[in-house]
Amino acid sequence: MNKHDFLIVHHQLLEEDIVNWLAKLKGIDIRKALDIYYQSRLAKDVEEGRFGLDCMSPKWLAEDLIENEPELF
Repeated sequence: MNKHDFLIVHHQLLEEDIVNWLAKLKGIDIRKALDIYYQSRLAKDVEEGRFGLDCMSPKWLAEDLIENEPELF
């Protein structure tokens, strides 16, 4: 596995964990959490590898999304 492939898999796993934390923290269905995540600025930032987000805890990122993008809920 090359570095590019590793980063793709890492981002996919991170996104999965963020969505799971969103569902758990907000007590919502996983499909709703998935929809919310992919509408968020956070999803775009993670996809683009901005701000070192891929090195942060998925729980912290989910909490940050809840706090900073309340309009999605």
